[in-house]
Amino acid sequence: MDEIKKYLACEGRVNIICAETTNLVEEARKIHDLSPLATATLGRLLTMGAIMGTRIKDEEDSITLQFKGNGPIGTVMCVADGKPSVKGYVVNPQVDLPLKENGKLDVSGAIGKDGFLYVIKDLGLKEPYVGITPIVSGEIAEDFAKYFAESEQTPSVVALRSISR
Repeated sequence: MDEIKKYLACEGRVNIICAETTNLVEEARKIHDLSPLATATLGRLLTMGAIMGTRIKDEEDSITLQFKGNGPIGTVMCVADGKPSVKGYVVNPQVDLPLKENGKLDVSGAIGKDGFLYVIKDLGLKEPYVGITPIVSGEIAEDFAKYFAESEQTPSVVALRSISR
């Protein structure tokens, strides 16, 4: 069963959010017939969407996350609401690259290092908030840590990993 847990530390000065999204990612893999690399890439973005969705106050509001890089996977996108319900897609669901030297899937190679991360928050105001940061590495966690630090002025540590069944 997937779940998201929130914790406070350091007398409430540090927020910790942990997410287990194995079932969500497996469902996305089946629906989109994703390669292992596309599964890891979309799965990490879906997980970030679910985490960020928990921070939305109204269930009807939404957040859209997009990586538009120069890698072979093309655009990777997800939309989450305040429930949080999450959905997403990749342009090239069958992308395949050689494993990195450490034996891990090359998510950064799939996304590419040239391009942008877009965070679009539709919070029921006149216009949505659009945050844009250049892709740092193509590693989704690193790019979100930079986004949180620069666009939301929230120093953050972000870790995302895939677990094989």
